[in-house]
Amino acid sequence: MRLDRPIGIGLLLWPTLWALWFAAGGVPPLDILGVFVFGTVLMRSAGCVINDFADRKFDPHVERTKNRPLAAGRVSVPEALLLFAALCVMALLLALRLNSAALLLSIPAVLLAASYPFAKRYHALPQAHLGIAFSWGIPMAFAAVNGGVDWSLAGLLMAANLCWVIAYDTLYAMVDREDDRKIGVKSSAILFGRYDLAVVAALNAAALVLLVLAGFKAGAHGAYFGGLIVAAILLSMQQWQVRDRGRTACFTAFLQNNRVGAVIFTGLLAASVLARF
Repeated sequence: MRLDRPIGIGLLLWPTLWALWFAAGGVPPLDILGVFVFGTVLMRSAGCVINDFADRKFDPHVERTKNRPLAAGRVSVPEALLLFAALCVMALLLALRLNSAALLLSIPAVLLAASYPFAKRYHALPQAHLGIAFSWGIPMAFAAVNGGVDWSLAGLLMAANLCWVIAYDTLYAMVDREDDRKIGVKSSAILFGRYDLAVVAALNAAALVLLVLAGFKAGAHGAYFGGLIVAAILLSMQQWQVRDRGRTACFTAFLQNNRVGAVIFTGLLAASVLARF
């Protein structure tokens, strides 16, 4: 479940929190907030389990993943699948506390989470599959708060998050690029080749522009845009950090995206407080 490495929880949670705050025009109902926070932890954990199941024959050949429980033989396949099923059931029990619109949207969320690990075998941009999976909490949040989805606003947030996910997961894929080439796994790092850093920069820029547009559409307070400025600075620093494409630098830059999501949310939080005055 990789609960000892909560970076994935943060990267899945931040865009969901953005959506909850946009949908509510401020602080969302606390019961709905609780469902999404705990649901994010459960679904990210389930995603890690099914990912390790799917990659159990690849992971032993990749330096970064060779010691994962399934790859190292410390956990059996039936045990892993039982854990995945248990996590999905717990997530479903949480989702039952939401309205019918949000509950219906939870079905594609499970399918996306379960199918992503297999995408890298069939198409050259599995990071886009991950981006859609990591964005699906956005329409769910709108549905849970408002009983329906404002797709014009939710769509901007989803597109922004999709760009951001492909960008940071490309940095992650750059760590394993040579190993992936050897074992025949596809990734955006391989697809983009020598243009990898240029594409990452363009995707991050697009994400920020889309988030600005979402802010204007929602009539967000200036504090939100301040958060986006800080996020732009952090993303620019990442770009410089990975200029030589070193494995350690790429992995560190990937991890730092948790801060990017956090400062954007902090801007939204500050905006919801300052808008009262």
